Amino acid sequence: MQVIKAIWDFFQNQILGMKWLNELIGSGLNALGLDATNRWIGSIQFFVYDVIKITLLLCFLIFIISYIQSYFPPERSKKILGRFHGIGANVAAALLGTVTPFCSCSSIPLFIGFTSAGLPLGVTFSFLISSPMVDLGSLVLLMSIFGAKVAVIYVVVGLIIAVIGGTLIEKLHMEKHVESFILTAGSVDIESPDLTRKDRLIYAKEQMLSTFKKVLPYILIGVGIGAIIHNWIPEGWVSTALGSNNPFGVILATLIGVPMYADIFGTIPIAEALFAKGAQLGVILSFMMAVTTLSLPSMIMLRKAVKPKLLALFIAICTIGIIIVGYLFNAFQALIV
Repeated sequence: MQVIKAIWDFFQNQILGMKWLNELIGSGLNALGLDATNRWIGSIQFFVYDVIKITLLLCFLIFIISYIQSYFPPERSKKILGRFHGIGANVAAALLGTVTPFCSCSSIPLFIGFTSAGLPLGVTFSFLISSPMVDLGSLVLLMSIFGAKVAVIYVVVGLIIAVIGGTLIEKLHMEKHVESFILTAGSVDIESPDLTRKDRLIYAKEQMLSTFKKVLPYILIGVGIGAIIHNWIPEGWVSTALGSNNPFGVILATLIGVPMYADIFGTIPIAEALFAKGAQLGVILSFMMAVTTLSLPSMIMLRKAVKPKLLALFIAICTIGIIIVGYLFNAFQALIV
């Protein structure tokens, strides 16, 4: 057991966490005569380390996930989901969301396509909730910061929110609150040509470059905010606002996250810095879920496809689910961290 633990610790700290890279950057700064304990230098070290770490992990993960995605074009995904019924269909849609786009604005066109194709509304909403909130990339990056247990639980509860949310929308029969042009659009069922392994590798490379270009600004902004929190915001401030002394920290973090727009990769460096300053785990994860699932730009896009009542229900279900999850993580933080 000790050997297995040592191997896992090495994998988490040195492979996923890239602690060696942080030490290397620190040594480089020292060699230049710069003091890493200085706030400005510490901020530079945090920024360079996190940008390089997230870039390397992100590009690798996007490549692998995009290669997997090449086997699931929209028409094949539609056929797969069409084989399931009841809550099984919601579960399948939520799981499909883990290997699809990395932010809600990218997920909404697929949601519209699935809805136009005649898939049950609750099933398409399970996909819409899961896709930005939970993906294989978030699992690995969260693991690099919080450990395997937290990362796996985050993914599981994200899938649960997606399944419950979609099921509720299905039970309430909200089809009449979808804009008419979506329901009458229909779909063109075109079989994708079989791709060779070379084609899939080219597709994965193109998707990696395209996605990375889209998310890079949010990574830079997120890491910049994280560097400020890590080196300039007093720990007492964070603990007071987002620590155990504030019972409304989860609600505050959720409400702050909703108007923002980023993806999971842009929020992770902020989460890392907040956690180091004493913010509660549930508060941090609620913030991340709110940003990735309920960002204002994506809600504006979704409003084009659904009417206000359905949009309000979607926001309410996600917000309540995120807040509940946040308090549960806070309650059990000592057991899972």
